[in-house]
Amino acid sequence: MMASVATANVVIVNPTHVAVALKYEPGAGAPTVVAKGAGVIAARIREEADKHHLPMVADIPLARTLYAACDVGQEIPVDLYDAVARVLAFVMALRRKGSVAGVHNIRPMAATR
Repeated sequence: MMASVATANVVIVNPTHVAVALKYEPGAGAPTVVAKGAGVIAARIREEADKHHLPMVADIPLARTLYAACDVGQEIPVDLYDAVARVLAFVMALRRKGSVAGVHNIRPMAATR
């Protein structure tokens, strides 16, 4: 599982306790969980993400939900598509800016009236 972290597009973290690595290939279906863990395993996933200069996005509710709802090798559930798509769009924007490595926080979206 740890070797699969290198293939991920993003690691979603609950800063210290949970980490879920997702891989997304356009046209190949929904994003897939390639690694997940809590505690020591989450720390190891974050180390692998750092080693491979992968973006880590701090989103506590999403990290916890993905950890509880998905197994390694499984596509994310339909009800999480929007939340994960927002994270992937954020990561793509980071890539365009050239700054993906490290832990990032997604700013709350401005309310529209």
